[in-house]
Amino acid sequence: MTTDIKTKALPVSSVHMADISTLLNPKPGRRQNLEGFDEEFVDIVDYILRITHRIWEEKNIGLVYDYYSHNCPVHTLAGESYGAEAAVQGTIKSLNAFPDRILYGDNVVWGGNDKDAFYSSHRITSTVTNTGDSEFGPATGKKATFVTIADCVVKANRIVEEWLMRDNLSVVQQLGFNPHDVAHQQAAADRAKSAHFHDWRLGEIDRVLAQTAPKAMTIPDQPAADPEAYAKAVMHEIWNRRMFGKVRDVYASNAVFHGPSGRELNGHGEIIGNIINLMAALPDARLSVDHVCTIPCGDKGTDIAVRWTLAGNHEGGGLYGAPTGRRIMILASSHWRIFNGKIQEEWTVFDELAVLRQIYGGG
Repeated sequence: MTTDIKTKALPVSSVHMADISTLLNPKPGRRQNLEGFDEEFVDIVDYILRITHRIWEEKNIGLVYDYYSHNCPVHTLAGESYGAEAAVQGTIKSLNAFPDRILYGDNVVWGGNDKDAFYSSHRITSTVTNTGDSEFGPATGKKATFVTIADCVVKANRIVEEWLMRDNLSVVQQLGFNPHDVAHQQAAADRAKSAHFHDWRLGEIDRVLAQTAPKAMTIPDQPAADPEAYAKAVMHEIWNRRMFGKVRDVYASNAVFHGPSGRELNGHGEIIGNIINLMAALPDARLSVDHVCTIPCGDKGTDIAVRWTLAGNHEGGGLYGAPTGRRIMILASSHWRIFNGKIQEEWTVFDELAVLRQIYGGG
């Protein structure tokens, strides 16, 4: 007599507390439905981690043609590009400037499915040495470490849309350049380009600022029960309603915040001060939560990824210098790590160099 033994399916890959060598060599066998994906991939996290490693660290840039759709739009605050060919060219230029780039996959927060599409939010810490000329200036030979968050829509083995947020101002500072000088130069170059990107950016500003007067929203007590409602309520109450004191309700008293331009903050007071500092520069700003996804973190935690857009007029001083009246857009992503119902740690990434480009008149 024979007995059928059923093997329990492995859970979807998790980056938290996992060794990268294990993640890049998963045990074979599907851990979720992946219709249209190459057989080697076991789940969406495996797909994102391995194609990133192959393209950037193994330098197999031509794989972009396999993993990006031919017309894939890539949205960044510094400009837009379309298609796999543009992604290939951009990757070559970046690797020429930083050929030894190493990418550490800090987390992949995901949602969706293989029928409609997957959505992934991939947070990466990169270390580089600047041995070639870059978009920021001539080679300096200096090293830099920076954070990127890449949000991707993935369907049938291809990325079909991407939002890329990178801490470029931090890179510029570490390379020894003056961010304001670089932003002035880039803004001047922007003015000579096609108006297409500026039309998109101004359209996004109109979309966000068109929101009606903010009404109060109740922040759910249990973030994991309805992460999307939680994220939308938190961002709305703090940013749109200007209820800055609610930071104390949703963040742990010893919360750690990792922000753009290398800002490292601790506790309620510093986190509130950072928000007010930004809002003072754009006092009429409105925020739109554009996407939310979530995964478990360990046994009792929750990781939430929030992509958001902030738009306003540069009518205040402080963070970005004397007021210019320019219309400003910020494209950002935040990763929250939640335990015991409170945000314990946050990583927020947006391109403050591109913010300065707008302030200095880049379109």
